[in-house]
Amino acid sequence: MHGVLLLDKPRGLSSNDALQKAKWLLRAEKAGHTGTLDPLATGVLPLCFGAATKFSQLHLEADKTYEAVAVLGVRTTTGDAEGEVVATASVPAITPAMLDDLRQRYTGPIRQVPPMHSALKKDGKALYEYARAGQEVEREAREVTVHALDLQLAEDAGRPALRFTARVSKGTYIRTLGEDLGQALGCGAHLSFLRRTATGPFGQAQCTTLEALEALPEDERTARLLPPEALLDGHTRVTLDADNAGRFLSGLRRRGGWPDAPAVAVFGDEPSTLLGTAHVRGGELIPGRLLSPIDIQQILQSRNAATTP
Repeated sequence: MHGVLLLDKPRGLSSNDALQKAKWLLRAEKAGHTGTLDPLATGVLPLCFGAATKFSQLHLEADKTYEAVAVLGVRTTTGDAEGEVVATASVPAITPAMLDDLRQRYTGPIRQVPPMHSALKKDGKALYEYARAGQEVEREAREVTVHALDLQLAEDAGRPALRFTARVSKGTYIRTLGEDLGQALGCGAHLSFLRRTATGPFGQAQCTTLEALEALPEDERTARLLPPEALLDGHTRVTLDADNAGRFLSGLRRRGGWPDAPAVAVFGDEPSTLLGTAHVRGGELIPGRLLSPIDIQQILQSRNAATTP
């Protein structure tokens, strides 16, 4: 089982629980994801199986797009609706000019203090573990980038709220962004809704749900998988003949007329199949993450089975 499942994660399920459910449905042995979504959040969660897990870390670097609703005037322990209310405040009359000022202020490079309720580790321990024990530890602010931010005034259960869409760099906490927007308005805020609509080249229209996957016959579920190379969007493609492909898979550098490139997806030519990643420096193709010969053989067998009537 080698490939990428674009899952539309449901609300209330952790990313790991969603992964384990999909793994069971696909009867996969090796699985991983490309970064977590909060249980509160829904949306695009790429899940990797087999050989695709070798490249899952690469996707952590991808920009992501979210839709969210921040309820104004109420702060919670977690920054979202799952936490306990810790403070309430009156909400000022918000004008279009105030929204435009907020948009400009929070677009571009910004600094964020990671929330206590997050998987970020300090001294080998996840921050949420400290938070569950009632401890708050010091966290350093980190620079992230909000590439685009759209803000609209809205209501949520009768309370004033901000509905916003943000395209952000890796490491951006949308709960923290929602809290910061509320703080900038002088009233505080927490998220009541969060959905990831895109990550890297993958969008919500490409996703499938666990219910839809479960409804399929077992032998049709693998058809929902994208090939492992789907994770290598933006990589320069290099194709090797059979002799050089074999040597490359042994970890040997290959010489050629390739221009320098920091990220390369390497393929064999006959049959055309992914071999792994590399980079090119000074005309040398230098191996990175490589598929095993068994992985490649299984991928080719699956491809042949899918095209045989």
